[in-house]
Amino acid sequence: MVRLEHAVLAAAMMAAMGTPVAAEVLDATYRGTMVCDKLPFTSDKMREAIEVTISGSTARYTHVVRLRNAAVEATAEQGTGKIDGQKIDLQGTWKSGSREYQAKYSGSFVRRSAGLKGTQTWSDGGKTVTRACAGAIKRPLKPFLPRDKKQAAAK
Repeated sequence: MVRLEHAVLAAAMMAAMGTPVAAEVLDATYRGTMVCDKLPFTSDKMREAIEVTISGSTARYTHVVRLRNAAVEATAEQGTGKIDGQKIDLQGTWKSGSREYQAKYSGSFVRRSAGLKGTQTWSDGGKTVTRACAGAIKRPLKPFLPRDKKQAAAK
């Protein structure tokens, strides 16, 4: 009888291990980085910060723009997006002088983070260039998120 109980327990553990963990997409600010391919007027690929704030099924984000090794551009890429279950889709723009671009990123949440992939379509002096970007965003652990005001008042 004990062997049968151990076999059932072992089978249950194996089944649980094979099941992927569903993401819990919480209202929070997710931070991370995006790495984008080299542009004709930059010296290398660029790795820059991205911050996505999720509230319900909507998102808004800012992404640092850097065209030289040290200087951050005065304006950041900004955009909005939507959350559909475990999926996230973001769209945004950036403009400075004669340069501008349209950005589209998408990804899926796993646990408390999401991988993002997408493109930026640049316009500069009548020329159009598209570059690929990829990155990830992650939210803080649940105990470090701000408490819901209703929940805090009840305690």
